[in-house]
Amino acid sequence: MPKIIPTLWFDTQGLEAAEFYCSVFPHSRITNVTHYTETGPRPAGTVLTVEFELDGQEFTALNGGPEFTFSEAVSLSVTCDGQEEIDRYWAALSEGGQEGPCGWLKDRYGLSWQIVPGGMAGILNDPDRARAARAMAAVMGMTKLDVAAIKAAADGEG
Repeated sequence: MPKIIPTLWFDTQGLEAAEFYCSVFPHSRITNVTHYTETGPRPAGTVLTVEFELDGQEFTALNGGPEFTFSEAVSLSVTCDGQEEIDRYWAALSEGGQEGPCGWLKDRYGLSWQIVPGGMAGILNDPDRARAARAMAAVMGMTKLDVAAIKAAADGEG
């Protein structure tokens, strides 16, 4: 079976971004760095690609130039085990970036992330549609997600 590895296009910050992401996620590391040669199109010796793993998931950062930038059309989702993890990842990834609605943020490089609690799909797909609707309404009014507030809203306590 082929391996699927997401490639993230940066202007020149691929190594810096990979180092940052590896500092945020446990069990992460940079596995390889390649450089442009004399054939260009960028100056010889500058970083071309950075291969890295975030908790076992492989990625490649490509310093391809300013032609393309990130958009919300693609995001990376981080499923968290409780509010403490949500708070930690939210603080780290949003620093220097931009907070968005419903658990979304853009990091300092413009990459979109979703920081969500585990079990979110279960509460939003609850067979009790009124309970699911209350949870969804709570989520829609939040930036960083608050697990206790979502559960309280679902239970009609918020």
